[in-house]
Amino acid sequence: MYHFNIISKIKTWYTISIALVILSIASLLIFGLNLGIDFTGGSMLDIEFKEISRPAINEMEDALAGFELSNLKIQPTGDSGYIIRMQNIDEEIHQAILKNLNETFAVQNEEITNVVEEKRFDSIGPVIGEELKEKSIWAMIIVLIAIVLYIAYVFRKVSKPVESWKYGISAIIALAHDVIIIMGIFSVLGYFLSVEIDAFFISALLTILGFSVNDTIVTFDRVRENLHKKQHLTFKELINISINETLTRSINTSLTTFMVLLSVFIFGGETIRFFVLALILGVIIGTYSSIFIASPLLLFWYKKKYN
Repeated sequence: MYHFNIISKIKTWYTISIALVILSIASLLIFGLNLGIDFTGGSMLDIEFKEISRPAINEMEDALAGFELSNLKIQPTGDSGYIIRMQNIDEEIHQAILKNLNETFAVQNEEITNVVEEKRFDSIGPVIGEELKEKSIWAMIIVLIAIVLYIAYVFRKVSKPVESWKYGISAIIALAHDVIIIMGIFSVLGYFLSVEIDAFFISALLTILGFSVNDTIVTFDRVRENLHKKQHLTFKELINISINETLTRSINTSLTTFMVLLSVFIFGGETIRFFVLALILGVIIGTYSSIFIASPLLLFWYKKKYN
């Protein structure tokens, strides 16, 4: 069986990752994240036009001008819809907006009076939005701490040549690599395509953490097994063989997951499209980090301890 000498190219993998992380951090500092109403507070109205073609954005703005809505953003969706984001509004104004849009764009001289179909309406106050933002951050921190403790416990009997807690730290570094790059990509998407960060995105990140660490643990577990079975090998050779022994499994798992997610991305609804995109990116980047970042980090700890 042919083995890829992955460890020998460790500088190449780390150069690629460091470059992507630096670019992602730069994007976050320059563009920031385009936070949705889940975190900033506000209202979101998702509508679709029936029987008539979708009006132009400037016509929509004129129709809504009388409400003097702050933070108004009108984004096309699908072939005949709009997502309207605005300040937090009550139910009275919500219904008034729908009535006004129907009256403004109703087809003249025909018996069609209801041309606007409401698909979704969400309204979140600024206090709730801030609370959700805080809880999302804590959720990420708790998950990362739990992962370190779990890996340290599972590998507690592994003390040589690398301590068990360093397996956990290696996994966390790989996960941080995944999260930073994905956030950097969505920072660019938010700036140029107005893609917003919402609760779906946080759910995607937590899912990605679970998927990525699963791949990493599988490889770590093979390293643990080979420490007993192949004691004649150097630690560098042992890590390389362990990665190769789990490589096919990791790629096959990621590929099947990717194909399902790609189908959902293409044929799924507009509301979950960027949630699915985050998962797709997570599968690709998470697989990369599990193979080329997490396991080679064990060799870094080894060299630091014995050199």
